[in-house]
Amino acid sequence: MADALANCDMPTVIESVRTAHGWSQGDLARELTYSQSWVSRVVNGQQSLTISQVQDLARRLDIPLHLIRFGGDTALEGAAAKVLPPTRRRDFGKAVAAGGLLASTARPINGLEVHHGIDEDTAPSLRAITGGQRRMDATSPARHLLPGAIAHVHLTEQMLTNARVTPFHTELSAAASEASGFAAWLNADLGDMGSARMHYRTAVVRARQAGMRLLDVYMLGSLAAFEIETAEDPELGLGLVQEAEHVLGPDSHPTARAWLACIGALAHAGIGDRTSAASAIRRAERDVDRPDNARPPWPWVFVFDQTKVAGYRALVGVRLRTPHEARAAFADAVAPSSRNVKQSAVLKVELASAHAEAGDVDEAFRLAQEALDTGVRFASERVVSRVRAFRRRYRGPHAERVNELDTRLAALVIGIPSG
Repeated sequence: MADALANCDMPTVIESVRTAHGWSQGDLARELTYSQSWVSRVVNGQQSLTISQVQDLARRLDIPLHLIRFGGDTALEGAAAKVLPPTRRRDFGKAVAAGGLLASTARPINGLEVHHGIDEDTAPSLRAITGGQRRMDATSPARHLLPGAIAHVHLTEQMLTNARVTPFHTELSAAASEASGFAAWLNADLGDMGSARMHYRTAVVRARQAGMRLLDVYMLGSLAAFEIETAEDPELGLGLVQEAEHVLGPDSHPTARAWLACIGALAHAGIGDRTSAASAIRRAERDVDRPDNARPPWPWVFVFDQTKVAGYRALVGVRLRTPHEARAAFADAVAPSSRNVKQSAVLKVELASAHAEAGDVDEAFRLAQEALDTGVRFASERVVSRVRAFRRRYRGPHAERVNELDTRLAALVIGIPSG
């Protein structure tokens, strides 16, 4: 281990930690909150690491950074030249260049040391890009947005590294958190669970580095929603919601409180706690009606209103198997004027479940077909997988619409258009 640390041999370091704990590689991946395939590539020397990734892995494994010569104030490249063999020295040099560790080019402007053009406009510019991407997500396929979003994550991380000794580091940490959070959302939409979780965890870490309470809450809540809805782990999601509520505190913007209460309601419903779920929804309804809820606080982009709460109330009804209540709530939540057609499609699948539970098979499968059309049009694995899950749960008679949906789903699997 000492030799591995001295030589920045992270595959050996990680494997040694795994062996010492008696973990499987899956256990190690869960501890690091990276995908198992990514961890496997790192351990096998098939995945190169950036400076920031080495730092992140060390922190998650509780390895003091100075032991791998990342924590001191000395020039990293010079230290690497002394301790690394020639091949690793070249790799380390590439990592240094990729990480933007060229502080010698800094120059003072108005008494402040500015690195690589980092100034008071850098973070707002990066945040504006993320905000624009998030708005485009409402009507654009995730596969079209993801390459740009990932490139933007790399850009914000580069700028964050460049700004590490400037007064702008906090703002750039926030910008990096937003960028990673959006990349996580897109990966989740495409069904890449490992990448989504990795980006969400990075978003939380960056938010805490920024020290911005609402951003911390937003990223924790987003991770909670992911674990509840996509990973189907309501217990873990509830724990994350409770942590976010602790960070938020009682005196905060009603949008934040209402949104978090709705995610908590979904978690409570997932574990069958009707009383707590109903109480959380009532809190959300009171908060969104407050006059100071008119303008959402950053990092929220859209107003969280009664329509949004109705959507969560409907989701809670589906999970608690109260179809009539769920259908009534969906009437308020699914509107033709909805700005996010993909999110409306997700709600339609849930509404389909409520109709199927109530015995209205034709309407249930009509809605499932509409949702599937949207999922295919936007290449949203999140929507398509919800439709597939709805079909797997259905145990009723094979009406004509049931057969139609089966034909569509089979066509998707074999890649031949139906009809």
